[in-house]
Amino acid sequence: MTAPSVAKRPVKAEHVWGRFGVYGFLFFVALFFLLPLYVMLVTSFKSMDEIRLGLIFALPQNFSLDAWIKAWTSACTGLDCTGLQVGFFNSVKILIPSVILSILFGAVNGYALSFWRVKGANVLFACLLMGSFIPYQVFIYPLVRFYAQAGIYGSLPGIVLTHIIFGMPVMTLLFRNYYTGLPMELFKAARIDGAGFWKIFFSIILPMSVPITIVAVIMQVTAIWNDFLLGLVFAGRDNLPMTVQLNNIVNTTTGERAYNVNMAATILTSLVPLVVYLVSGRWFVRGIASGAVKG
Repeated sequence: MTAPSVAKRPVKAEHVWGRFGVYGFLFFVALFFLLPLYVMLVTSFKSMDEIRLGLIFALPQNFSLDAWIKAWTSACTGLDCTGLQVGFFNSVKILIPSVILSILFGAVNGYALSFWRVKGANVLFACLLMGSFIPYQVFIYPLVRFYAQAGIYGSLPGIVLTHIIFGMPVMTLLFRNYYTGLPMELFKAARIDGAGFWKIFFSIILPMSVPITIVAVIMQVTAIWNDFLLGLVFAGRDNLPMTVQLNNIVNTTTGERAYNVNMAATILTSLVPLVVYLVSGRWFVRGIASGAVKG
């Protein structure tokens, strides 16, 4: 016996035009934001002779990777002409421990504030939130003085510690709001079974934190990799991140201004957070939807 056919509702003309308007608006918004990226890409593949013609939207007549190779290997950042490769590895050395430790500390803080409600927990959480809204510039001079006295100013541990400190309030907020949505019965059952603070955290809470952890990774990778101010002040000459070296390449005032090299260097600098977001973007949306911004 065949199932009765369901009559389709006629699509109204105003709905069609409304959908057309939405897609048209989204198209022009995407075009507006992608146009600078297009100009950067086509410029990076052109020679300086083509760039001088002033046709910034034209495709390159002679496709070349010379600007990309120079930006990576031999572009001058001040008196040092070793390209962005040194800054890339410096950024990686800064990024990996900063992301891991800031997320771990934020998860532990959020877990403690959600399930182990000690006296004064709300006051501590409010202080952490205040710290996330105070501008970085307010803390720079006291931190410079403190690091100088501690002997870690201008070192790799110093810049890593700085990113951990400034990332902890936001990470605590994310994990605390996520953990408040988890069932309290799991925590109580683990307590009845004799599990302690760390046993519950690593065996129960942390395995359930995959969505929000990916959100935290995307946020921290983007913030730390794109950071310029803290890297300039705290990293020291031997650990300057990629963004600081990019600034030195683009803002050089000696010789010819190589726009193709500048564009290639800018794209190279932004590749890491772009790849991270493209690979894990759907997890970012899922983590936000599952409680990342829930009060």
